[in-house]
Amino acid sequence: MKHRLIFLAMCTAVFGLWCIGSVAAQPGPIYLARLTGAVTPGNAEFLDMAIAKAGAERAGCLILLLDTPGGLVESTRKMVMAIYESATPVVVFVSPSGARAASAGVMITMAADVAAMAPGTHIGAAHPVNVGGKEMDQTMAEKVTNDMVAFVKSIAEKRGRNVEWAEQSVRESVSVTESEALEKKIIDLVARDLDHLIEQINGLEITGKGVIDIDPTNRVWIAESIRTRILKTLSDPNIAYILMMIGLAGLYFELSHPGAIVPGVVGSIALILAFYSFQTLPVNIAGVLLILLALIFFIMEMKIASYGLLSVAGIISLLLGSLMFFDRTDGQVGVSWTVIVPTISLVGGFFVVVAGLVFRSRGQRPMTGISGLIGEIGVAQTPLTPSGRILVHGELWFARCSTAVETGQRVRVTTVDGLTLQVEPEPNASQTQP
Repeated sequence: MKHRLIFLAMCTAVFGLWCIGSVAAQPGPIYLARLTGAVTPGNAEFLDMAIAKAGAERAGCLILLLDTPGGLVESTRKMVMAIYESATPVVVFVSPSGARAASAGVMITMAADVAAMAPGTHIGAAHPVNVGGKEMDQTMAEKVTNDMVAFVKSIAEKRGRNVEWAEQSVRESVSVTESEALEKKIIDLVARDLDHLIEQINGLEITGKGVIDIDPTNRVWIAESIRTRILKTLSDPNIAYILMMIGLAGLYFELSHPGAIVPGVVGSIALILAFYSFQTLPVNIAGVLLILLALIFFIMEMKIASYGLLSVAGIISLLLGSLMFFDRTDGQVGVSWTVIVPTISLVGGFFVVVAGLVFRSRGQRPMTGISGLIGEIGVAQTPLTPSGRILVHGELWFARCSTAVETGQRVRVTTVDGLTLQVEPEPNASQTQP
């Protein structure tokens, strides 16, 4: 009996180990995601989410279909670090035909565990630039270039790829086609399409991550969340800048014309969205302060008769603040001149026009209320000896005059004493019948 129990326990243990081995040996699903457009914090967050999801679901690999013109340096570094730290093999596939891995895309592609390209694609041109349009001085340009060279060389060395070409892509902005990239050992393989890629990577051994064991039919696409889509849109410096200008203009109009409501609501929403964008962008505090100073100048224009000097100072501060708004010391993306010039023209003109209207209204004589009666012409409805009634603005008022006034004679209002008007005869005025 004892021997039977021992035998049964051994069989059970062997069967359990066999089941565990069978489960472990099953091919994993293929997780896929598209990385398109400029490299921004939105794309960086999406990649983090995709890697985390693939790891949690024990995916056999994560394939990233890449097509990008480049983007923010800091976001590129975060994406490269995320690929390094991924326990799931990451495959970057520059696809479809006509796609590119330019600038920041070079670093992302070369950082992958497996780098692949489709026919008709290209990679390269990684020299750092200021997308905002402002040229960097020679010292700063050299500093930024050297930093990027060191970054891309470290990636190439870590993945065993062409270090010399990686440096050339930054210093000389060289680009190559998919066949040249394969020949120069910049990438690992060329695939006609996704099916061809999966066929080639299945069974590849990845250093530190084991063998890619995947089920070609089990494919899971990772879609961008609404949050990611909004973040990608708001992460565009041009969008963030325009939102802030709309917000400031709306609040300025609300302050100058209290009770308008709609401009204040729109301005508040735009400012909140702009502040959300600023969390993901390299905002320069000096630029923000200059733009706020411009707003103060425009508000002061409504209070002080500066004959336009404060408006000019506001426009200059607005221009300087716009140029300095984002920190470009590391080759980051800035606001484009094609956005700055029209925006400053429209917003600056709006501020000046509103300030002019407010100042003009302050200098005009009141047309309504008690104070609006002073200087108005009325007609005596009864004799003023010295008191009587006159007709002003279609209304009957008690009036008092120091000299006698006959019925129908025109008088001018000089002061208002409670509900009684102090008047004087209108000189050279003929009598008018009521």
